[in-house]
Order: sequence, then structure tokens, then C-alpha cells
Amino acid sequence: MDSETRNQSEPEKAGTPQESSHAAASEHAGPEQLERAPLAYENATFLNSADGRLIRILAEYTEPLARFRRERIQDTVVFFGSARFHGREEADRALELLDNTGSMDPAPKDEQPASIPEIVEGTASELGRKRAVAAVEMARYYEDARRLASMVTTWAKAIPSHRHRFVVTSGGGPGIMEAANRGAWEAGGKSMGLNIRLPFEQHPNPYITPALNFEFHYFFMRKLWFAYLAKALVVFPGGFGTLDEMFEVLTLAQTHKLAKKITVVLYGTDYWEKVLNFDALVDTGAISPKDLDLFQFADRPEDAFGILKDGLTANYLAPEAAYEKEHPPQEIGPGLTLEDFLGPEFARTR
Repeated sequence: MDSETRNQSEPEKAGTPQESSHAAASEHAGPEQLERAPLAYENATFLNSADGRLIRILAEYTEPLARFRRERIQDTVVFFGSARFHGREEADRALELLDNTGSMDPAPKDEQPASIPEIVEGTASELGRKRAVAAVEMARYYEDARRLASMVTTWAKAIPSHRHRFVVTSGGGPGIMEAANRGAWEAGGKSMGLNIRLPFEQHPNPYITPALNFEFHYFFMRKLWFAYLAKALVVFPGGFGTLDEMFEVLTLAQTHKLAKKITVVLYGTDYWEKVLNFDALVDTGAISPKDLDLFQFADRPEDAFGILKDGLTANYLAPEAAYEKEHPPQEIGPGLTLEDFLGPEFARTR
């Protein structure tokens, strides 16, 4: 049999083991190279999940704390009050009631204060007439809050300190909150806005110092920062949110959980006496008579400022001056004290 016949009749031999291995690999390719997994703190799915809640809570504590330290904020004077009214700077400006706390949308027509023509023509509803009278009063409170915040800021700026003292702070929204931030801004000082993210449209008012513009998801973390840095509280007329914040601070003071003295001013005696009957709480034994000493009433910016100045001086400035006279601040660098370095969470409270 010649070689050609033999090659045609013999079966083909199998390839080498290496060749067989390459063929199998090509038929059954392995997994592709994986992309890098996201770092845990960059994983948005995790951070926004229920499992990431603790991280979110800690972030709403540590991020504001870092900014307070960077901006050298030692303490604050907090303004609470209605978010639903604008101020009235011009006689012909229509007063408009907002739809809800933090909302930028107007309330429905049937809930708005009646206009003068509607009242004259007799087409205004009873609710509209009542709110027209109230709207004028609330516009006055806006201007009073604005003036008081300006007075506080002007005074605080003159206090010798390495840190900013008694910084005007609000909830960051419209109404009385805007008035407080606006007064501080007009006085050339810093002001803080602790906003809350709500399901409807809202924006921080434009008078907040940009570096001190905060937005929180958790109400309780926002409340912590309201109370933690505050050395005084001014409560203007307001609704559920104002009452909630006011009683939160009063309860902490009543139960001695603040570990500091706080000056509380309720602005607008007529309003508060209509809305709340504190004497009834005393008469029924719900609170002690001495609990009424936790706050004072004021009806003019000058009176409120006098209360704030006296309280802040007696509780903080005078004791601090006496202490520092005997214990000079410990410097750890040029113009930098140990307290400056540690930040407001370790600032002395007396």
C-alpha cells in the first residue's frame, strides 16, 4: 500500500492534550473580568437603604459638627415662628398665606386673608375677615423679628471672641425664619438655617450664610442641633412646628437635661395668652408654679433684646470673663486655643 492510499485509509489521530485544552476553553469561555465593587461609603443603594440608616443619622451629626468647627460657631440664639406669612414692606403689597409649613405655594383661595375690597363689598367670608386682621398682625411680627435679629447680631459682633457668639439661627424657611436670617444679614453677621426636607416644595431663604445652610432628613437630628448650641430661644407666633420646638426646649429645661441655662422669650403676649393657658396648667397641677419662670414675655424688639442681653450676659459672658481671668485660655498655636481646636461640642458651659 502506497503512502497516499495509507493516509486516506487511516483515521485521523487526536490532537495533543494542550490542543484539546485550548479547544475546550474556547468552547466554554470563563467569566469576564469583574468591575471593582463600590466602596461601602460610595454605595448609594446601601446608604439609602434601611441598613444604611445608622450611617445617615451619624452623617447628620458629624457633617454639621465639622462645619460648625470650620466656621468657628460657638453658640446660637434660635428664632422660632410661623413659616406661613410674608412680611409687608409696602402698603400695597398683598398679604398671602402659604399652604403649609415650609411650602412655597399659596394656600387655597378660601383660606386666604380677605382683601380690603372684599371686606368693603361684603363678599369676604368670616374666616377671611379674621385672617385679614391676623395677617396684618403677623406681618408686624415679621418686621419685629427682623429688627430683633439685627439688634442681637450687632451686639454679638462686638463681643471679643475667637469664635462667633450667639449666631442667629432659624429653621431656614420663609416667614419668621426668613425675617430672623434677614435681620442678621442686614447687620452684617452670620446666620444659620437648619432646614428640613419635606415632601412638598421648599427652599432655604436667601439670607442664610451659605456655609451655614443645612438640610436635614431626620427631625430629631435637626432638633438636636437647635437645642445643643442654643443659649437663648425667641418664640414668635406660630403653629404646630413652633409649638413642638418650643415645648421641646422648655421640657429639656424643666427636666434639667440641657446642662446649661437658656433664656426663653415668648414674643407677642396677646397671641400666646389666647393660644395657651399656662395658668390652667399650674392650677391643675400639670406644671409647677416655678415652671413659669422658664420663659418671659415681650412685645417690642427692644424689650426682647433687653431680656436676651441680660440673660446671656449673666449666664455666659460674665462667668466666662471671671473664669478666663483666673484661667487664661491654653494656646496650642498662634491665636488658636485648645477650645478653638476642640470645637463647640467641648466648649465650656456654665
